[in-house]
Amino acid sequence: MKMKLFLTLFASASLFFAGCDYDNYDEPKSTLSGSVIHDGKPIGVRTNGVQLELWQDGFQVRSLIPVYINQDGSYSASLFDGVYKLVRKGNSPWLQQSTDTLLIEVKGNTKKDVPVTPYFTISNESFSFSNNSITANFKVDKVVSTANIDAIRLYLGNSMLTDEARYEHRVTAYMGTIVLGANATIATQLPASLKNLSHVFARIGVKSTSSGEYYYTQVQKIALK
Repeated sequence: MKMKLFLTLFASASLFFAGCDYDNYDEPKSTLSGSVIHDGKPIGVRTNGVQLELWQDGFQVRSLIPVYINQDGSYSASLFDGVYKLVRKGNSPWLQQSTDTLLIEVKGNTKKDVPVTPYFTISNESFSFSNNSITANFKVDKVVSTANIDAIRLYLGNSMLTDEARYEHRVTAYMGTIVLGANATIATQLPASLKNLSHVFARIGVKSTSSGEYYYTQVQKIALK
């Protein structure tokens, strides 16, 4: 009986000190942040839809650190100082190249923009409201010569988080009216769910047949009243 009691106390003490060691483990104090960019400009994406991956060699357990990209193209991760491998993942609105790994040394607060090559880009976007209708003007350019367009869409929402996964209204452009490199237009009547709001949020997305994700413009707020 005494032996069982001793073993029980020993096991409990071991767990206690192990727990203390775990609780005293240092938290990461450095930050790696930046934006996914093309031609020096951040790329708009779907919130929590597109990821980067970080890996660090030299440890007994090697596991990935997922880094989600915000809708405005920015990202941030809390890390320990050291050298990391940053991987630009596939199924993104940009071309996955044979060398998609970047070596980054993190020391304190480290800034690193991540260059990518999108299949298509959207520029010169503007939105206007008149007679209960939203009109979007924009230009689509092909960046990857072999890319083909799957869809171009205008999204309207009641929050900043507006994209293919979150929207109150969505309109798909008729491809017969889109000329690459030229001004294009999508117009739509406001649905009943948005008519009584003081403002809506809008953005345009273009998707290549080579990816499941859209390249988006930055979200813009449109006053309705």
